Amino acid sequence: MTNGILTKLRQGIDSFRPSEQKIANYILNNPKEAATLSVVEMARKSNTSEASVIRFCKTLGLKGYQELRIGISMSSMQESKKEKVLHEIINANDSPRVILDKLSAGSIQAIKDTCNVLNVSSLTDAINAINTCEKIHLFGAGASSIVALDAQYKFSRIDIPVSMFFDHHMQLTSAVHLIDKDVAIGISHSGETKEVVDALRVAKDKGTTTISITQYGNSPIQEVSDIVLYTASVENNFRSGAMASRIAQLHVIDSLFIGVACKRYDEVIEHLETTREALEGKKYK
Repeated sequence: MTNGILTKLRQGIDSFRPSEQKIANYILNNPKEAATLSVVEMARKSNTSEASVIRFCKTLGLKGYQELRIGISMSSMQESKKEKVLHEIINANDSPRVILDKLSAGSIQAIKDTCNVLNVSSLTDAINAINTCEKIHLFGAGASSIVALDAQYKFSRIDIPVSMFFDHHMQLTSAVHLIDKDVAIGISHSGETKEVVDALRVAKDKGTTTISITQYGNSPIQEVSDIVLYTASVENNFRSGAMASRIAQLHVIDSLFIGVACKRYDEVIEHLETTREALEGKKYK
């Protein structure tokens, strides 16, 4: 996948090997030149080896060095055509209007970057797995548990059995009873949340299809995931980066939900109408 190569480099640089970080830094600082270099020249310019450059292509999920060059060129052209949206530092004296604008810019950028790092083939696999499963089990901690709760609400409205527990012990207890016809979804922005990784590991050991929603880059949660859905984030002060990452996670959940809903269109429309009618009776007239 050649789209969004520069975004991938920025998002994943901290998780790359030292030699890969050198290559990534060189490309990010010299994208136009990097797109024209041979493998030998790239290795020399980045003070690495040809083998390191080839391995780096595999890390990025590319077929080879030529695909990397094409990706750099495409990403560089795309970024040069659009105005760079910066999620600026929020200052203590910022007005509500400025705060709104800065947070909005961060959320928009997080969604755009997520579109660049999310593998559509993996998204398709996840939609198919959910569509054919008997039950969805959701694991999350902290802010990610709120995203899991949103997923539980959405899928329950279209009559797909789904469970979600805030308590870590209950997550592990439910994971122990999973079967191979279930789907387990672990949500962790860092990919290192022990509670979520532990629950997903138990689920995988049971033969359950495991899906993770996590930021782009190498992390422990990938080792226990059959399908990885990457998100991007915009880091900043006041944990506004965490706010943007939550928006990105919700965007992936919505994509999964709509993807499954499209496969069950007539059935889903009926379920949504039924739940809408039930809720209408709870409103004040």
